[in-house]
Amino acid sequence: MKIGVIGAMQMEIDNLKESMENVTAETVSGVTFVCGTLGGKEIVAAVCGVGKVFAAICAEAMILHWHVDRIINIGVAGTLCKELGVMDIAVASAVVQHDMNTSALGDPVGLISGINEVFFDTDEGMRKLLCECLTEKGYRYQVGTIATGDLFLHKKEQKERIHERFQAIAGEMEGGSIGQVCYVNAVPFAILRSISDGEGGAMDYAEFAELAALRAIEVVVSFIEKSDVLEQA
Repeated sequence: MKIGVIGAMQMEIDNLKESMENVTAETVSGVTFVCGTLGGKEIVAAVCGVGKVFAAICAEAMILHWHVDRIINIGVAGTLCKELGVMDIAVASAVVQHDMNTSALGDPVGLISGINEVFFDTDEGMRKLLCECLTEKGYRYQVGTIATGDLFLHKKEQKERIHERFQAIAGEMEGGSIGQVCYVNAVPFAILRSISDGEGGAMDYAEFAELAALRAIEVVVSFIEKSDVLEQA
C-alpha cells in the first residue's frame, strides 16, 4: 500500500521525513514530493502550500503520478466549536468548502457544481484508525465536519456562521479541496487537524502552530505503522 501525506506547511513534512527511510525527492508542478518508506509502507509526502488550489494540485499529482492508494491530509486548524480547544485534535467525518456559493442560482451553500455534492465523506477505516491512535496517545479529539475555504478565520461571527451552517467543528484552508480531488478519483482519504487557534485567532496561531503540527505528525506516524489493518478490512 502506498500512502500519500499532504501538509500545508514545511514543518509538518520535515518532521515526517525524519521518520522515513530511503528518501528521494522529485518536483512536479512546483511541488516537491518526498518519497520513502516508513514502517515498511511506501510513503509520498509533500508540502502543498496554503489554500485550496495548491492543495488540489498536490493531491491530483499524488494520485496520477505516484498512484497512491490513500491520502491523509494533516496540519493545523482553528476551532469552530466549544468542544475543541488549542492543541486538541479534529478528525474529519466529512469535509465541506464553506466559500463555495452558487446560492443565487438556488443551490445550497457549499454545493460543488457538476458533481452536486456539498459534503465529501472521509474513509471510515482510516478515520477509525486515526481515532485509535489518538486514544492510545491520550489526546483529546472530536470527530465531525471540517470546513475549508480560502480565508483565515479569525472573527467570531465568521466562525459562528460556518459552524451553524455546516455543523463544522474546525476550519482550515486545504482539506475540502483534497476531499473533492479524492472523491472524483475514487481514492480513500482522511483529514486530521491539530487545533492551533481558538478565540485568540492569529495570536494563538503564531504561538501554537508549530507545537500543534508536531502533534499531528506524531499521530500520523503511528497511523502509518498500524495501517496494515486497512488492507485486511
